[in-house]
Amino acid sequence: MKCLVVVNSKGGNTRMVANALVDALEKAGSEAVFVDDPAAVDRASVDAAEVVLAGFWTDKGDCAPEMATFLERLSGKRVFLFGTAGFGGSPEYFERILGNVRKHLSDSVEYLGGAMCQGKMGAGVRKRYEAMLAENPGDARIQAMIENFDAALAHPTEEDVARITAAAQRALGA
Repeated sequence: MKCLVVVNSKGGNTRMVANALVDALEKAGSEAVFVDDPAAVDRASVDAAEVVLAGFWTDKGDCAPEMATFLERLSGKRVFLFGTAGFGGSPEYFERILGNVRKHLSDSVEYLGGAMCQGKMGAGVRKRYEAMLAENPGDARIQAMIENFDAALAHPTEEDVARITAAAQRALGA
């Protein structure tokens, strides 16, 4: 099977998952072309692919505009979505994000499914949360955001990557 793995990764979390996906696909006998920038994907690579695996970082509950533009241009392809989000732990939250990203796919695309996991966030995010807490001491919502930030530092874990890889392989029948 010829696979095109396209990734839009801000902090490296989604790229790490994509690298594991490429390794798993190649070990299973598929040909995998990896492109680390949706804007750099050429038409020939898309045309040659039997399936597109699109990886994204979560930007305000959706994929970033670069990935959205790439997905909107796909037609007649089989697509598997995977992503990472700073907030995590809730399957419902991940499904909501996948639903938002899926809206960028045309009706001609066969959606094979998707999978997500939590990913670590940049240190600047914690500093922003700490400043918010300094302005609003005792705010339980802000404290929960800091706790989530700290929990996210361990992600994606090996288990996260294995779960996404297994979901992709099942979706592709590999």
